[in-house]
Amino acid sequence: MTPDPVVTPEPVGFVGLGVMGSAMSGHLLAAGFPVLGFDVDAGRRAQHEARGGSVCASPAEVAAATDVVVTSLPSAAALLAVVDGEQGLAAGARPGLVVVETSTLSPETKEEGRRRAAAFGATLLDCPMSGTGQQARDGDLIAYLSGDPEAKERALPVLVAFTRAQHDLGAFGQGTTMKLVANLLVAVHNVAAAEALLLAQRAGLDLDTVLAAVGDGAGGSRMLQVRGPLMAAGRFDEPTATVATMLKDNALIAGFAASVASPTPLFAASAVLYHAAVAQGRLGEDTACVYGVLQRLAGQ
Repeated sequence: MTPDPVVTPEPVGFVGLGVMGSAMSGHLLAAGFPVLGFDVDAGRRAQHEARGGSVCASPAEVAAATDVVVTSLPSAAALLAVVDGEQGLAAGARPGLVVVETSTLSPETKEEGRRRAAAFGATLLDCPMSGTGQQARDGDLIAYLSGDPEAKERALPVLVAFTRAQHDLGAFGQGTTMKLVANLLVAVHNVAAAEALLLAQRAGLDLDTVLAAVGDGAGGSRMLQVRGPLMAAGRFDEPTATVATMLKDNALIAGFAASVASPTPLFAASAVLYHAAVAQGRLGEDTACVYGVLQRLAGQ
């Protein structure tokens, strides 16, 4: 009996190989996808190649060789430059290109990216990820997918390779809306975990015991699970998500909430702690450092 031939998945493009992008593209490589990657940082390109990926000289070169491109980018300017800037995707794309846009950006930026992609025959999907850098490395991300139905079908096998679950949220833009709702909870729950652990510590409880006991009960949360151990260890210098990133995301949440006239008093109170982290020189630390911010407020 002749064995079935091994089918190699179609190549996937990846633009943006930072903390999140390198983890996601790494899972694609592990799943057998040829991954053509680009990043403005030469070191990240070299790391991608060392993991078994192919390196391209520009987004245009990525688009010329793939039908699905994933983008993971830090800012609105970066996304728009990648879409149709000099040597952007527009310069190399074949008709029908699908762009899976995973960054956390404003609804307005995502819509502008979609419009610019459509102008050269590409379809951009709004598909932000829920999860930290460590969760990305663990394959524990959630995809909030929104946009064109046919493009979603083409993107799904790629998403399955680096996410734990994929939620189809319907029309374009709903992915970002959901991500901003989720990030509001992340911001609040992170501060709540820090506040509770500081109370426990000052009351003389062992924090490892607190994490096990509270995490097993009604007071548990994903942020207590993910960031609690960092808080207990006072280890903030290997960030899975930096204070700088949180400030960017918080600004998006505040702007979006204002646009729909939705009050966010708990979020507003929590946001103060992230600004205090900046004042304490913690911009590049993990967001778990709000525990250290509260310790300093308590005179520790």
